[in-house]
Amino acid sequence: MTLAIILSAIAMTVIVGVRYLLVSGAFAWITTRKHPGLYLGLDPQVRREIIWSLASAALYGIPAGVVAWGWQHRGWTEVYADVHAYPLWYLPVSVFAYLLLHDAWFYWTHRWMHRPAPFKLAHALHHASRPPTAWAAMAFHPIEALSGAIVIPLLVFFVPIHIYGLGVVLTIMTVMGVTNHMGWEIFPRFMWSGPLGGWLITASHHQRHHELYGCNYGLYFRHWDRLCHTDRGVGDFTREHARAARRADAA
Repeated sequence: MTLAIILSAIAMTVIVGVRYLLVSGAFAWITTRKHPGLYLGLDPQVRREIIWSLASAALYGIPAGVVAWGWQHRGWTEVYADVHAYPLWYLPVSVFAYLLLHDAWFYWTHRWMHRPAPFKLAHALHHASRPPTAWAAMAFHPIEALSGAIVIPLLVFFVPIHIYGLGVVLTIMTVMGVTNHMGWEIFPRFMWSGPLGGWLITASHHQRHHELYGCNYGLYFRHWDRLCHTDRGVGDFTREHARAARRADAA
């Protein structure tokens, strides 16, 4: 049994690491085509981001692997495979519930990490990426990685979700984590501006956090920032993109 759990943890670590390399790599490649020069001269930073992100992959993969083994062999969790186990309307509701709960956890732990002591100890590593790139999504100090790694594995013990719904949650988590850091806005304007954009977080909102630090702490939604008066709106990439274009022309 112990060997099986260890193998499950290793397998999940590999999955998380490969997923990171594929998704971040894909969006980094798109960035070089869309905005040549945006990451020019950032090779040392990118290497550091990749190293720390792969280390974080282990801290995400180990608890996920243990829980995955328990789900398959001991029925530990509330993850279900029979689509008829709950009403069909519950499928999207459970996905939304996971996103809301994950967002709440992220907001408050992220805000706590901006207090002087935890920031200096752990979170400063993530903010050392200036500007962040698509590779920075998981570039965390181990303390920060652990705080993020335990959320979904804990939720599956208490909130029922279909296995495919869980896959949707993890996909959204991965894509938003990467696109929020890549230095430009990939989503259409209505998602970050106007009535809908007033509630959703994309790169335009999160980039402002990396510029000003003490604001815009959320992950998916802006309601905690708005309720707690930490929302500072969205940023503007125009100036940085103009500089990137000049660098590309000069290269």
